[in-house]
Amino acid sequence: MQQIQWYPGHMHKASKEMKKLLPEVDLIIEVLDARIPFSSENPMIRSIRGDKPCIKVLSKSDLADPERTALWQAYLEQEQGVKTLAITTDDPSRALQITDLCRKMLPHKDQGAKSINAMIMGIPNVGKSTLINLLAGRTIAKTGNEPAVTKGQQRINLRNGIVLHDTPGVLWTNLENRNTGYRLAVTGAIKDTAIDHDDVAFFAADFLLANYPEQVAERYGIAQLPDEHSPSPALELLELIGARRGCLGGGGRVDLDKVSKILLTELRAGTVGQLTLETPQEMETELAELDVIRAKKAAKKEARKQRRKGNH
Repeated sequence: MQQIQWYPGHMHKASKEMKKLLPEVDLIIEVLDARIPFSSENPMIRSIRGDKPCIKVLSKSDLADPERTALWQAYLEQEQGVKTLAITTDDPSRALQITDLCRKMLPHKDQGAKSINAMIMGIPNVGKSTLINLLAGRTIAKTGNEPAVTKGQQRINLRNGIVLHDTPGVLWTNLENRNTGYRLAVTGAIKDTAIDHDDVAFFAADFLLANYPEQVAERYGIAQLPDEHSPSPALELLELIGARRGCLGGGGRVDLDKVSKILLTELRAGTVGQLTLETPQEMETELAELDVIRAKKAAKKEARKQRRKGNH
């Protein structure tokens, strides 16, 4: 698997601007993708928000596994000052609950004449602009299916005592956890030009076989799924889907690029079923593994430093 990195120049500038703006805001609204609540979370927020209240909005929850969404909400709310809300684009009333939640989390502001200043943030293509338009009751933020649509900050007065400070969608510079990078790619948070479709589709196929075999079998009409002990279950699944969808090239071979695009498009649209690509327990395990990797890298770096000292 390749290391996925995608960090347009405006994102670096946006990160600096967000840190500069933070002292002026009362509350943070972070929009997460309900299918990848951890992978779509910006780790910078935890380190810079201090004691400011934070609402984590799980968008696209209609595309996510409801049981796993409930698990994530309980897990995220263990952190001090954090509340969660799962929303869908087809039920605007859920999104409008955010304004009430802002007031409940800042009761002293609600009683005064001053407005609540909230910074709204989220990674590219997470549904942040759609949410802003719902809250404002009018089209303010540009929306699109391509990541990195919003490129500058804007101040939006909701005319209900709450002022939103919109920020561009930001990814962090180095996706150390490769699985996080792949999950972002599967859901479309990373531009398709930054990745190989078949590489990401292999990751998605492995995930489906391990977590949602019934859904993938039903969607693609596959009576017998690949055996988990076969040399490459993901390749076999893509070939089965490709054969069912007529993705055949020369010599009757399956066109992997074509079938990969079909699988990723249908996963993102939710036509394969309601799927969540990670659980809190899986993330705890991956973070522990990442700590071990970091410790080994630090030890090697220190060893090289000591060797250089010894040579002088």
